Amino acid sequence: MSKSVTYSSTRGCPTQKSISFRSAVMRGLAHDRGLFVPDSFPTVSPTELESWRGMSYADLATEVIAKFVQEDEVPRDVLADIVKRSCGAFRSEEVTPLVKVDGHYLLELFHGPTFAFKDVALQMLGNFFEYFLSTGSNGGRLAVLGATSGDTGSAAIYGLRGKKGVDCIILYPNGRVSEIQERQMTTVPDDNIHCVAVDGTFDDCQDIVKASFGDVEFRDRVKLGAVNSINWCRVLAQTTYYFWSYLRVTDVEKVDKVNFSVPTGNFGDVLAGYYSKRMGLPVGDLIVATNENDILHRFFTKGEYHRGDIQKTISPSMDICVSSNFERYLYHLAGDDATTLASWMTAFESTGKLTITGKKLDEARAEFKSAKADTTNTLETIKTYHSKDNYMLCPHSAVGVSAVHQLNTADSATVCLATAHFAKFGDACSMAVTPLPEIPKELSQLWSMETRSSNCPNDVKVVQAFMERRIEERMASHKKRDEKKKLIKNLVLVSAAVG
Repeated sequence: MSKSVTYSSTRGCPTQKSISFRSAVMRGLAHDRGLFVPDSFPTVSPTELESWRGMSYADLATEVIAKFVQEDEVPRDVLADIVKRSCGAFRSEEVTPLVKVDGHYLLELFHGPTFAFKDVALQMLGNFFEYFLSTGSNGGRLAVLGATSGDTGSAAIYGLRGKKGVDCIILYPNGRVSEIQERQMTTVPDDNIHCVAVDGTFDDCQDIVKASFGDVEFRDRVKLGAVNSINWCRVLAQTTYYFWSYLRVTDVEKVDKVNFSVPTGNFGDVLAGYYSKRMGLPVGDLIVATNENDILHRFFTKGEYHRGDIQKTISPSMDICVSSNFERYLYHLAGDDATTLASWMTAFESTGKLTITGKKLDEARAEFKSAKADTTNTLETIKTYHSKDNYMLCPHSAVGVSAVHQLNTADSATVCLATAHFAKFGDACSMAVTPLPEIPKELSQLWSMETRSSNCPNDVKVVQAFMERRIEERMASHKKRDEKKKLIKNLVLVSAAVG
C-alpha cells in the first residue's frame, strides 16, 4: 500500500515533523506556531493528467486529493464519498464552471452555499472533520476558532453547521464586513455556531486566533481546531479547481500552459496554484492581484514584506496587512529550511518588516507576477465588463481582472478567479452599475431572517472565556436533551410492556 504524504511545521519544531494528514487537519496550526507543509510533493504526469480530462469535478478532485491522502489515511471509498457530498452542496453540476468573457476566462467559484470561493474548501473540511471525529480523533470533540474578513466565516459556518461534536466560533471585525456577509453568518440557527463581532480589525481577530493556538492549556482543554486558510486541508482542496480549469481551457484552446490571476489577501488561494504547478500542472504565470492593501505586491516588486496600516476598501475580504499563508511560500523560498524561515518570521514579528534581495527576490519574481488595483481601477473594471460584456464582477474578482489587463495577459490562455457573487457586495457594485441585476433569492431572503451574534472587545482572554462558556452551555443543553429522549424511550418501553 502506498503511503500518504506527511507534513512538518515551517518552523521546524521536532515534535511537529512528519505528522499525518489527519493530525495536520485536526491541529490546523502547528504547536510551534508554524504552518504545516508537505514533506514531499506527489507528481502528476502528462499522461495521467490527460486521463482525467473526461472526469466529473468530484471524480477529478478525488484523484488530486488522493495524491496526498492514500488508503492508509482515508479509505478510497470514504474519500470519494466526502468529496462527492461536498460537491453536492453546489448549485452547478460543474461545481466551478468556466466562462469566457472579453477574450479570457473566468472561473466562477461562487456557486456554493455562501456564493464565495471558500465554499469549495470548507465543505470538504467540514466533512473531513466529521469523519475524523467519528473515527477516534480528539475524543469526538472539536472547538473550531476562526477569523474572517468576510467570506471565510460564512463558508465555515455552512460547512460545519450541525456537525456532531463540533463547536464553531467565528470572529469578525465589527463594522468591517458587508451587511450581507454578516447576515450569512448570523442567520444560521444551529446551536453549534457562535458568531462574535470583535471591536477591531481582521488582523486583530487573526491575532486572537493565533494567540489561542499558542496557549497550550487553553488549546488542549477545548480541543482547538482551525478553519482559516492556515489549515492545510483548505489549500489542498483548492488545488482541485486549478486542475479542473486547466483541463477545461485546453478542451478548446491550443495552449501549452494556462495563466491564473488570483485576487489575493491571505495568499492561500494562489498558493494552491503554486502547489499545483509543483505537482506538474502546466501553469504559466501566477498573478498575485491586490487592492490598496498591497503588502504582497510590494514584496514581489521590491522585496519588501513590510506591515502597514489596513486601508478600508470596497473589497473587504482582501483588507489584510499580514498574509497568514505567505509563511508557507517563504519556507519554500528559504529552500525548505525551517531555521532560516523561523529567523525571518521572528524578525518580521518583532519589527513588522522582512526584506528579501538578490537571488531570492529574483526567484520569487520568476514564480509570481503581481499587480495592484485601487478602488478607481476596480470600479472601472466592474463598469466596463457590465456595459461591454453584460457580466457582473464582484469587487474582488474585478481586482484580479484588472491585474491581467495591467500585465497584458487578458487572453485565451488566462483564467481569472471569480471569487464571489457580485450580490454579496451590492453597495460597492452599485457605485459602478445602476440599477444592479436581480440578486439570487438565497441572498435576498436573508433580510427577513432573525440574526444571532455576540460582541467582544479585542481581548484574547475575554474571547476565550466566551468560547468556553458557550461550549459548556451547548454541551449541557445536549446532555439534558439526550437524557429527556432516553427517559421518553424508557417510558414507551415500559408502557408497551404493561400493555
